[in-house]
Amino acid sequence: MSANAAALPDHKVVVTCALTGVLTNPAQHPVPVTPEEMAREARAAFEAGASVMHIHFRMQDPGMGHMPTWDPDVAGAISDAIREACPGVVLNLTTGVMDDDISGPVACLERVRPEMAAMNAGSLNYLKLRSNGQWAWPPLTFVNDVAKIERFLKVMHELEVTPECECFDTGIVRSVGLFQRAGLVRAPAHVSFVMGVASGMPARADLLPILIDELPEGAAWQTIAIGRDDVWPVHRATAELGGHLRVGVEDTFYLPDGSRTSGNGPLIEAMVAIAREAGREPASPDEVRAFLKAH
Repeated sequence: MSANAAALPDHKVVVTCALTGVLTNPAQHPVPVTPEEMAREARAAFEAGASVMHIHFRMQDPGMGHMPTWDPDVAGAISDAIREACPGVVLNLTTGVMDDDISGPVACLERVRPEMAAMNAGSLNYLKLRSNGQWAWPPLTFVNDVAKIERFLKVMHELEVTPECECFDTGIVRSVGLFQRAGLVRAPAHVSFVMGVASGMPARADLLPILIDELPEGAAWQTIAIGRDDVWPVHRATAELGGHLRVGVEDTFYLPDGSRTSGNGPLIEAMVAIAREAGREPASPDEVRAFLKAH
């Protein structure tokens, strides 16, 4: 997110922790699921320098595989636990649904009243291929047409939630400018470049100048880099180019040295070190709130 000088000096950076995966099995990977686990991981990230927590909600029944849920009571319990563990923390909720039914995400937004919420800004064929040439899952289309986007934005504006426009390819980045000109997205926009999805933009630092050039004027931006060793050069370039930073076990399980992380705290520590090497310091929650209000 490019800095608004009145609210966030250029040397400050918003650091976001993506706390948990959508379908990742907690028996195999260090992803938190329960309110207590989410609060503990959020606290570790908070102490390491993250001021924003990006949250997905998961079922609490291990027999169900901890699948995603839009139960507002689960959303409320997790969000309340995180807020208690991290006084002043800024919350950013997911709203991603594959189909046209947005009632679940809306119920969670109304219950939690976060400062921000991710909003997918365009449709994507969501694909992944195994090494044997077989699909990792049946090909899916992540439908985010303009009518759906407009309904999400209406709710977010009514609740005073800042939309974070997630963009999986260059065309979606350019669409944010069209939404802004059409009066759907309020200027200045908040944009995330989602990199590393197999059927979307690759996680490549050399793409960032092109993407930045396609942003609507004054837009704030960050990168969401999904992968392994390829994500850290993207984060470093983002810090150097004035973008804001996000990492967490939703996006990667690996630290810059290639070792496997034990959780979110070490990932945020590594990200803050990269930010400081670029001459930037993590913004506090109060600074982030001022930035959102002014930007």
